[in-house]
Amino acid sequence: MGTRLLLCDCLGSQTVDASAIDAATSLDPSKVYTNLCGTQAEAAAKAMEAGDVIIACAQEGAFFDMLAEELGIDAPNLVDIRDRAGWSDEAAKAGPKQAALAAEAVLTLPAPKVVDVVSEGTCLIVGAGDAAFPAAEQLCETLAVTVLQTDSSDVPMDRRFDVVRGRVRSLTGALGQFDVRIDGFAQLLPGGRGAFTFSAPKDGAVSECDLVIDLTGDTPFVPAPHKREGYLRADPRQPGAVAALLAEAVQMVGTFEKPLYIALEPALCAHSRAEQTGCSKCLNICPTGAITSDGDHVAIDPMICAGCGACAALCPSGAIAYDAPPVSAVFRRLDALSSTYRKAGGIAPRLLVHDADHGGEMIRLAARFGRGLPADVIPFAMDSLAAFGHAEMLAALSCGFASVEVLLAPRTERDTPEHEAMLANALSGEGRVQVIDMVDPDALSDHLYGDAVPKPVASPSLPIGTRRQVARVAAKSLNPEAEILSLPQNAPYGAVLVDKDACTLCLSCVSLCPSGALGDNPDLPQLLFQEDACLQCGICATICPETAITLEPRMNLTDAAFSQVVLNEEEPFACIECGALFGVKSTIEKITEKLAGKHSMFATSDAAKMIQMCDNCRIQAQYHSQNNPFALGEPRIPRTTDDYLTDSPYSKRKDH
Repeated sequence: MGTRLLLCDCLGSQTVDASAIDAATSLDPSKVYTNLCGTQAEAAAKAMEAGDVIIACAQEGAFFDMLAEELGIDAPNLVDIRDRAGWSDEAAKAGPKQAALAAEAVLTLPAPKVVDVVSEGTCLIVGAGDAAFPAAEQLCETLAVTVLQTDSSDVPMDRRFDVVRGRVRSLTGALGQFDVRIDGFAQLLPGGRGAFTFSAPKDGAVSECDLVIDLTGDTPFVPAPHKREGYLRADPRQPGAVAALLAEAVQMVGTFEKPLYIALEPALCAHSRAEQTGCSKCLNICPTGAITSDGDHVAIDPMICAGCGACAALCPSGAIAYDAPPVSAVFRRLDALSSTYRKAGGIAPRLLVHDADHGGEMIRLAARFGRGLPADVIPFAMDSLAAFGHAEMLAALSCGFASVEVLLAPRTERDTPEHEAMLANALSGEGRVQVIDMVDPDALSDHLYGDAVPKPVASPSLPIGTRRQVARVAAKSLNPEAEILSLPQNAPYGAVLVDKDACTLCLSCVSLCPSGALGDNPDLPQLLFQEDACLQCGICATICPETAITLEPRMNLTDAAFSQVVLNEEEPFACIECGALFGVKSTIEKITEKLAGKHSMFATSDAAKMIQMCDNCRIQAQYHSQNNPFALGEPRIPRTTDDYLTDSPYSKRKDH
């Protein structure tokens, strides 16, 4: 028997299709219970003690965790087939979706890599005295507090926390390792009678702390402040927000696990070559500033990275990959959902991509109080919506989903999902991908029920390989008759176009191409190009001294994209001495025309002929020429001891 699936109809409020789940999955569904979290909890306890069980109830997870603790066993896995399927106007037709959701729950996905972050509770509060001092008084018993006062109001006599004055010049780092640069830094002088005084202000002071509380109410010190762990910011004019912030700050002491969201392979990065900038998509899109230029590639600070995943979605080469979980896990989930849905009798599933917080709550509210989701709409939770790029969208379409809709959350940056949806639509050939921005659960249900359902791909394919490989295979399966697909600007696929009249075949573009898409022929003056490998990074166009290169964003679906084609070629020049082929004929002729008889080095006819010789013959000709640069002249006569004894003014000395 497979994994046991405990089914419950939640007091008879939903229809559970156990037969569809049994037929389409490897699970062993139980009979349909009515109240596993209440009167039938004993049945749940027995199944949990037997082990290898999944409970089809996500709402009462806390109850089943408590039950497992009482039994001394691990907490069971849970799957929600009620809010996402059973509570719906189309619940009677939701059997295939319930089977698909159950099949997804069985998948074993890799755990994200993590690193320990230690916070000892060293806290810097920045703000005016009327906001910062009360906050310090509340936190000083728990945290080691220092107030950076930004105004000159009176300082309280409370010495449980330190007070300095100044202004923040820069703030870097994250929880456990903030680095603060302060100008106008003045320390409190605790001695003397009367009000406290301060030292003379100085610029360039450095402070390190674990936690920063910003109560200035001004421009934040870091980009995307809500994504920077350990940086807490609230408007001092809102007491409720400040109180919530202080309650959160108290919890930020100890050792925490920080997920390593991104995996970087510098060798694949197409950021720059020879100080010529190429691809900067990740640098431009990163909201937290975690990505910086580091020579020919980029560097990522994992402590600052908030895991939005936009860089991974936009990276054309795969140098940056989302790793929490990896994209292969996303492809596995998509295939499990689609294939199980079809196996259970469904025909054209639609995918609703959402985040766990906003999107999950929208689905739960729509199910409990509204129409719920249509029977053919399968929800797909992502930790990061921006990481669901065009490759993932195309993978969903190619493995059998009829359409993909991405439900944005209020804090989701729109640029990446919208760009990737536009690219996915260009590659899929139809408007199969939508980005929706809604905060009303009823409006979401109405939109999904009224949305037209396109036909899914005729022959679903298994998404395997890199994101570029999956995108190409998907585009080909979705456009069986097409050969060339035009793509929007900044697409990571395309061709290199060369102006043959301007190109001199200097091949500087070949030497700097980061992906090897451009190549040369060691035997002939040829510029070769393999379109499948081109990243459209633009380094070739930037470096070309003749401005002969332009880029054309497109997807070539033919096999020609995998072969090298000749972009430009010319007749080689034959050495006038030995006949060996070297250089480009037109280039040698132009150089001869410009230099022969006009430059001091090539003033004579014999010297001018050297331009038309290969390397070996040119050296031979120079060696035997009258003004041979390699000649050493007459050798000097060696001097002996006798020469010194004869010529030296000391030659009459007795000891010689």
